[in-house]
Amino acid sequence: MADDPLFLIIVVACLVVAGILVWGISVFGSGGDSKKSNKLMQLRIAAQFVAVVLIVAFAWFRMGGN
Repeated sequence: MADDPLFLIIVVACLVVAGILVWGISVFGSGGDSKKSNKLMQLRIAAQFVAVVLIVAFAWFRMGGN
């Protein structure tokens, strides 16, 4: 499974989601601009949507695409 390119893309997408989450929490926790933190959380939701779509596509292709 680790040699599948789609799997590697999914891992990168999940790491991007985690990175955005940590970045948004750190901005919010440091008392920074709440608008920036809110925009980062919106970006996280979009990235999370992409990651979930990739995971579902991976599962569908692994099942044979039926």
